[in-house]
Amino acid sequence: MMKMKLMTLGLSLALSLTATSAFADGDAAKGEKIFKRKCMSCHTIEEGAGAKIGPNLFGITGKKSASVEGYNYSKAMKDADLVWDKQTLDDYLKKPRDYVKGTKMGFVGLKKESERQDVITYLETFK
Repeated sequence: MMKMKLMTLGLSLALSLTATSAFADGDAAKGEKIFKRKCMSCHTIEEGAGAKIGPNLFGITGKKSASVEGYNYSKAMKDADLVWDKQTLDDYLKKPRDYVKGTKMGFVGLKKESERQDVITYLETFK
């Protein structure tokens, strides 16, 4: 009986981890569409392109916050001392003004986790 419970628990855990990691990867093609619709009016993503209202996001994953040359960041973003990885991007894109109080980014955020993961996966293709 105990052995059966442990096997069931193990199987449940394995399935939940598989579902979570598959979901967390996102879809770059969907992310590109979301980026074009919701981000592109303020951000560029091409290597060497200048800033718009917001900084160029080329190679953003792994970079320290407020580190893109030629962009005038808010004091809040300069003081944030973040590294843009999957988790910080997800937290920030959910509600930018709550995550970094005083950010210049006026965007309200992406409420759907799937959209955030898709955009993050798309951003990761630019290295």
